[in-house]
Amino acid sequence: MLDTTGTRFSHVKPGDTAFKGEGLRDFFLYRDLGVADATNGKVIAHLVKASDIPPESGGTGWHRHEAEFQIVIMTKGWAKFMYEDKETLVEAGDVVHQRPGIVHYLFDYSPDMEYLEIVSPADFKTVEVEGPCEIPKPTPWR
Repeated sequence: MLDTTGTRFSHVKPGDTAFKGEGLRDFFLYRDLGVADATNGKVIAHLVKASDIPPESGGTGWHRHEAEFQIVIMTKGWAKFMYEDKETLVEAGDVVHQRPGIVHYLFDYSPDMEYLEIVSPADFKTVEVEGPCEIPKPTPWR
């Protein structure tokens, strides 16, 4: 059957790709799910999890993404975000649609935090920005 979308079938099993520290943040580990390659860069899907660096290191800083679409599906643990001036606790099972350009800051997370992130396009840009408010202190890991 001819594929007119320019995309390919993809099936990635847990052992096919490993978590690596080669992503946007050095305090997270990323596991590529093969979607960017299969969609020729239209969409990226990756699992993101906490490394052994605690959130006291500073979190993501205020930023926004130049993307058409972005969702975060928390699969384990929890993370605290500031979305503009609103603190938001995202726990396992929660789904967040981050509208294009929303200013946000991930400032706290559990040691077991893991989420699925899906973004379009795959090569989205991250832009550091001034924040609208102060950030709460993260919970120290013990």
